Amino acid sequence: MAPKGSPLKVGATDYHLPKSNQSQRDDISDMSKAAAYHIEMDRRAIPQDARETRWTAADGWAIRRIDWPGSPSSGTLRGSILFFPGRGDFYEKYLETLEQWHRSGWRVTAADWRGQAGSGRLGHDAVTGHVRDFSDWVSDLASFWTEWKAQTPGPHILAAHSMGGHLVLRAVVEGRVNPDAIVLSAPMLGFVGSVPIAIAHAVAKWMCKLGDPARPAWKWSEKPGQVPASRQALLTHDNARYQDELWWREHRPELVMGPGSWGWVERAYASMKALFVQGGLEAVTIPAMIVATSNDKLVGITATKEAARRLPNAELLCFGKEADHEILREEDSVRDRAMAAIDAFLDQAVPTA
Repeated sequence: MAPKGSPLKVGATDYHLPKSNQSQRDDISDMSKAAAYHIEMDRRAIPQDARETRWTAADGWAIRRIDWPGSPSSGTLRGSILFFPGRGDFYEKYLETLEQWHRSGWRVTAADWRGQAGSGRLGHDAVTGHVRDFSDWVSDLASFWTEWKAQTPGPHILAAHSMGGHLVLRAVVEGRVNPDAIVLSAPMLGFVGSVPIAIAHAVAKWMCKLGDPARPAWKWSEKPGQVPASRQALLTHDNARYQDELWWREHRPELVMGPGSWGWVERAYASMKALFVQGGLEAVTIPAMIVATSNDKLVGITATKEAARRLPNAELLCFGKEADHEILREEDSVRDRAMAAIDAFLDQAVPTA
């Protein structure tokens, strides 16, 4: 069961915090204090304190990373956060969040997943997202984690968005990583739709047998090479932050990715089924913070709520129609509250020494 406590209303949200954290609960319920989590920065430039490099996996594959290795401007070192984005994502979209964590005292690192953004491709073209199996990504995460943890001060936090959240949770369930706490934004634990997962998975298997598994599973756009006009409605209400993403895609073309492959779809369903095997989530005792929205048009909120219920030490912050899939890139009224809740969670889960 999730930790007990009085519900804290955050937008259209029931957010449960342990009773011992009453002062932080009061802080988040204060709109003016939540607003303090907004920072001013140029979201279209790599922060001065950050450094972009490459990490080489055991098989020689080069994976892009970004680190804030210097001392935080707060002067107080809280520990280290490792962040991974979602499917088709890139870390430039989250510079605001990463810089914000750095300014508040964390040493921060983010990285691509193998085969997307600036870390090459696994399919036959530059825009289709393909993977042999999700276990390949879990293995990359485990190796990266081992090296990163040995080189950074604790406590060590794993944070991720969407598909990244799925992979982080899977790595934890499988015992491949051992963070002190995890933070998951709209984790991809199920897809939106009324088709039972067993049927959807069977269809995906059939489509892989019918043709090349690396071929696109859905159409990208009516205009080849351009993002669909309706795409923003799936991601965020904040037009300025959405335009930031398009700016990065234009100025760093290697970041551009469109649809996933049928192989990716089939392996996603297989990984989801494995993640929800009875006893797996129940064995995870580390503190987990999940931010999600019932208005998500990409990942299913039902699966997210089930995971939060089954994780022994999880807290769930669930927004409503005011938030779309990319909660950490939403309008300030949503994003600030999410960041404030994450901060309160970390202060409780891994308090400053």
